[in-house]
Amino acid sequence: MCGIVASVSTRNIVPILVQGLQRLEYRGYDSCGVAVYDQGLKRARSTSRVAELIEQVQADHIESGTGIAHTRWATHGAPAVHNAHPHFSHGSGDAAHKPGKVALVHNGIIENYEELRAGLQAKGYVFTSQTDTEVIVHLMDSLYDGDLFEALKATTARLHGAYAIAAFCKDEPHRVVGARSGSPLILGVGQDGSETFLASDAMALAGVTDQILYLEEGDLVDIQLGKYWIVDRSHKAVQREVKTVHAHSGAAELGPYRHYMQKEIFEQPRAIADTLEGVDGIVPELFGDGAYRVFKDIDSVLILACGTSYYSGCAAKYWLESIAGIPTQVEVASEYRYRISVPNPKTLVVTITQSGETADTLAALRHAQSLGMTQTLTICNVATSAMVRECKLAYITRAGVEIGVASTKAFTAQLAGLFLLTLALAQNKGRLSDKEEAVHLKAMRHLPAALQAVLALEPQVISWAEDFAKMENALFLGRGLHYPIALEGALKLKEISYIHAEAYPAGELKHGPLALVTSAMPVVTVAPNDALLEKLKSNMQEVRARGGMLYVLADADSKIESGEGIHVIRMPEHYGALSPLLHVVPLQLLAYHTALARGTDVDKPRNLAKSVTVE
Repeated sequence: MCGIVASVSTRNIVPILVQGLQRLEYRGYDSCGVAVYDQGLKRARSTSRVAELIEQVQADHIESGTGIAHTRWATHGAPAVHNAHPHFSHGSGDAAHKPGKVALVHNGIIENYEELRAGLQAKGYVFTSQTDTEVIVHLMDSLYDGDLFEALKATTARLHGAYAIAAFCKDEPHRVVGARSGSPLILGVGQDGSETFLASDAMALAGVTDQILYLEEGDLVDIQLGKYWIVDRSHKAVQREVKTVHAHSGAAELGPYRHYMQKEIFEQPRAIADTLEGVDGIVPELFGDGAYRVFKDIDSVLILACGTSYYSGCAAKYWLESIAGIPTQVEVASEYRYRISVPNPKTLVVTITQSGETADTLAALRHAQSLGMTQTLTICNVATSAMVRECKLAYITRAGVEIGVASTKAFTAQLAGLFLLTLALAQNKGRLSDKEEAVHLKAMRHLPAALQAVLALEPQVISWAEDFAKMENALFLGRGLHYPIALEGALKLKEISYIHAEAYPAGELKHGPLALVTSAMPVVTVAPNDALLEKLKSNMQEVRARGGMLYVLADADSKIESGEGIHVIRMPEHYGALSPLLHVVPLQLLAYHTALARGTDVDKPRNLAKSVTVE
């Protein structure tokens, strides 16, 4: 991981390459670099931000019409300049310490890199990094015989793992080649036909071109001045559809906000409104042609997701079973693909992913399909993603570009899409009356206004954050439908403030976690006025009896009052089944303001990436 931009052009393309890297900064990275052809191989690399790389580029007068650029999120090897991309081959034998022919960038993980490395070292190649990527560039160098595209074909045939690759050779200065397998790569066609691009994300090319081809699994691509060729995994020439993709760079502007995460928290009313736009009634076709037949044929649901998306799936399980009456299983995608499970062809496999390129979730989907579970649906924020292309049905959330690594508006938009799916399945199974449908739709249409009222609680959340900023641990409690929201709240806090946080079903306190409760352990409790409220109050008393400090998100009519050791924020209204969308917002704000008080990098937390395209 994490970002690739490459081009062949008649103009100096370096400003476009580094601008593309800036537009990919939201993915998270720990080093960056650019390489060009300039009477040989020339590059600049940095473990700082792209802005520092730009200063290097300008100081070294790096200019060219052919180049590749990269932002790296470390997998093999520490975040250090010698591990940063682009990598150069170094020749072999007597020329081992001299610059070779090939420059290359790579997203993904090469699983057989140790075996390949040993073979290349035996041939005299000298490795200067700890990365698996350097294996690829030396392998291409060793296989090069005057045609870079043929060298790429031979190289990828020997690679096991996931990759998106872009490379050029000093002997063919107006040519860049690329390949993808398990990691996204797109091709951009310049407006005047004088330049062609490769990138890992259409956002990198925003404002440069909107003519995009999405490469398929196993595709290899050869771009030259004003032309390109694509072959599939069997090396047969193929055509991929050119699509007009409006990846507006303006979506990434901060405006009046201090951080993208703050901006995205406050964009949630609009994101929900956009996600629900055009939903005038509950019909299967909201999820695509053929949805009615698919819904009729299934008798259970399997949800596959990772991280925040997994927690949205956990919340949806409560809805799907209580409203639609459909048995539902939620699996962590990275675990599901490696365990022996019992497949059911009548299961609707639902994947949830913000980017649609999450490697673990894509692999889990393919594993489920290989077991004969072919009825597939995705809840996804990117209409042109691999996940949407590989699933039969889809609901596209319209959260817009999410820059902050810690997901906020994408999460609430996923919940909205999953609630619509619940209603559609309930209707299909005869469990949703017209009156119930009208009540639910009215509640959904009110969500943007309800979210605005919750956002107005920010000053009260800031006072909580002042306490949390001094702590190193926190517990989050919820019951029933709100246990996944407690999980999400804990995840947000640990992601960006680096405070250790855990979440539990409140009833599990006495089965172990209560041993941790002291006055130094704040306990956040999600306390809507639902059927489990009285049980939850008993759990809260268990905390107070041990000297624990309670921070409670309570509905107005829950009869929970502030007092010694109890801090209460009252939610504007009780929202029934949809209350998770409201209760999560103060938890997002708590994480944000706690991180702000502790001085951490809110939008780019250490060690994390936005789009996890490696296993």
